[in-house]
Amino acid sequence: MHSFKDLVDDFAEKFSVDHFPQQPETLYEPNNYFLSIGGKRIRPVMCLMGNELFDNINPDAYHVATAIELFHNFTLIHDDIMDAAPLRRGMETVHKKYGDSTALLSGDVMLIRCYDYLNRIDASYLHHILAQFNKTAREVCEGQQLDMDFEKQETVLLNDYIQMISLKTSVLIAASLEMGAIIGGASEGNCKHIYEFGRNLGIAFQIQDDYLDAFGNPEKFGKDVGGDIRQNKKTFLLLHALEVATTEQKTELKTLMQNNPADKVERVLAIFKACNVDAWAKELKEKYVQVAYKHLDDIAVTSVRKKALLELGAFLVQRDY
Repeated sequence: MHSFKDLVDDFAEKFSVDHFPQQPETLYEPNNYFLSIGGKRIRPVMCLMGNELFDNINPDAYHVATAIELFHNFTLIHDDIMDAAPLRRGMETVHKKYGDSTALLSGDVMLIRCYDYLNRIDASYLHHILAQFNKTAREVCEGQQLDMDFEKQETVLLNDYIQMISLKTSVLIAASLEMGAIIGGASEGNCKHIYEFGRNLGIAFQIQDDYLDAFGNPEKFGKDVGGDIRQNKKTFLLLHALEVATTEQKTELKTLMQNNPADKVERVLAIFKACNVDAWAKELKEKYVQVAYKHLDDIAVTSVRKKALLELGAFLVQRDY
């Protein structure tokens, strides 16, 4: 059995190859640039861990993991365009460096490349993997659209926001684990448990991500702190603040969102802290972590095989970047 860190290093080495042709350079260089920035490579490693939870790692798991990582990076390139984000992992975003049109097309071809890797796996589970991959890709797009829709809605319920998070972020984490489990020969029941482990852990991961966007250290986080606030995103932080704030605080929040003053981030954060949003967020995150661990506990394999996934869970929800 491998540790999470060992698998991160292992995948990083195998992933550091040329995934694209050399020409036209104007199409493929932006993708090479973006992949060279790095990243935590969490989702592809989850695929390997899902496999190893049930059996020795099959070479096909690396093909699926590569497709997952390319898909994730495709979504980031397009997300950055939609969010008008200048930085990703502390570096210029693709659209900022190469222009919106090139970023769109480079992202598209990165998605197409995913299927070249998926097409390499054994035919016995190719259909199952493709079905899960395509379902997940569709759900991620649905989640992104809901995220944008929420920006235009005056009122968003917390449960609706959690559903959006589940689609936009956690289904890819869940599917990465399940696709690895499928390759590892897991039963249908175990596949469902590992998927729910990943889905709930993914929600906790996004809660932590939203928390860091507001309260994190920008040097560690790699993005401008307060980006969600500047974009008027209906994050769970804002939703809870609007729920518990005084009438005066609610009025100020709505005024700040409408007028976008220069000190908007600082003033919104002051209201968040006054409403104890930071402490509430940590409690909500812990709730989903515990549900995730219950599903992991219910998977019918020996506990020693679950150790790496427990380590991963701790890393995801305790990170400060």
